[in-house]
Amino acid sequence: MKKLLNTLYVTSQGSYLSKDGECVVVRAEDGRKKRFPVHVLDGVVCFGNVLCSPFLLGHCADKGLAVSFLTENGRFLASVRGPQQGNVLLRRAQYRIADDPEGASQMARSFLAGKVANSRAVLRRALRDHSDKLDVGGMNDAISILDDSARRLQTPVSLEEARGLEGQAANAYFGVFSQLVLKDDCEFCFQGRNRRPPLDIVNCLLSFFYTLLAHDIRSALESVGLDCQVGFLHRDRPGRPGLALDVMEEFRSFLADRIVLSLINRGEVSPRGFVKKQSGAVFMDEDTRKIVLTAWQKRKQVEISHPFLKKRMPLGLVFHVQAQLLARCLRGDLEGYPPFFWK
Repeated sequence: MKKLLNTLYVTSQGSYLSKDGECVVVRAEDGRKKRFPVHVLDGVVCFGNVLCSPFLLGHCADKGLAVSFLTENGRFLASVRGPQQGNVLLRRAQYRIADDPEGASQMARSFLAGKVANSRAVLRRALRDHSDKLDVGGMNDAISILDDSARRLQTPVSLEEARGLEGQAANAYFGVFSQLVLKDDCEFCFQGRNRRPPLDIVNCLLSFFYTLLAHDIRSALESVGLDCQVGFLHRDRPGRPGLALDVMEEFRSFLADRIVLSLINRGEVSPRGFVKKQSGAVFMDEDTRKIVLTAWQKRKQVEISHPFLKKRMPLGLVFHVQAQLLARCLRGDLEGYPPFFWK
């Protein structure tokens, strides 16, 4: 079993990363230095104005560590990686299935089955824990729509029909999502999903966590030799990691969305930690970003029982397990891809 390693997130502007033996050295603008052994890292993510030495980039590539660069607000820019790993026959099988409408539909329905079931579980958990604060009727209506979508995704529907069912389920889920924000503060109002840029605090947090999730899943998929650019649900588009977006559908609601709700409802983030630009875009400040990244790392350490393997493992390892199961499915070792169902 793969060991869950840490991701090094560098958020201090003006930092410079270099190599010293087997360590990554982070030097802040004021001259302070911190060292991180390469063998305990699973990747490096740099936010904003952060520079890296070419020797460090080469060393990370040799060790299989991806170094990713994002804007200060979390928009992906670029990534430096070593040679692609894995068997070319696995990638050829991936391409053949992606080009087959029936095969692509079957794979897409598996990812969406996980997404819809986990979204439904989030709503049911909220009803169980906070029914006195929620519109029970509205929540049950949304759950019924998710139930219907989940049932229909179990039948052989076309790719376009599957996308339509996903859209219907997402509308129902986000239609009641504002009720899950229990903080009585108008600054945390949520009136629907928006992005590029996010126009409120909740959407700012959601988009940021989705970026972190996509990065981790992309790394997991590439570690088993899959091509992240070729998806089944998300079709080919230059520069878009379609397969990573496919797999992350299973994790959005129970992982990313629930961390956002926890941070807000527990008062761990404050409206003062966000800035609204003249364009209406909302961004978090550096202190809030550190709180968010710490919460992400802690949540990945939480132990869960994998529903398919029946083994306990840190949540952060589930990305790698799902990547391995997907590879086995594409090779024909499994009859179908088993999505991750959260309980």
